[in-house]
Amino acid sequence: QVQLVESGGGLVQAGGSLRLACAASGGTFSSYRMAWFRQAPGKEREFVAGINWAGSSTYYTDSVKGRFTISRDNAKNTVYQLYLQMNALKPEDTAVYYCAAHNSGEYANLGSWRYWGQGTQVTVSS
Repeated sequence: QVQLVESGGGLVQAGGSLRLACAASGGTFSSYRMAWFRQAPGKEREFVAGINWAGSSTYYTDSVKGRFTISRDNAKNTVYQLYLQMNALKPEDTAVYYCAAHNSGEYANLGSWRYWGQGTQVTVSS
């Protein structure tokens, strides 16, 4: 059974940093694309960052370029890790952040992702 479990969210002041993690198990994640999405109150879920299966290609939405870094650890063959290092956080980064895996189309297309985590709350105070 595929499971994606996010952690690392919390409350941080503007300008601060957080590192999100997603523990992935139950699938061949070393061959999957993975990504982070976020959903702010009253808004649609949006793409934040994506990474290919090898970790050699990364993609970011414009609003987080230069501040966020996505990475993955495929070393373990039972529980894989996806990370999102978030620096220089802004109040507009406040949202629930979701991990996604196994994409069959455009990274930013919600409908092209097969597996989702339950999300972790990130709140940035001004």
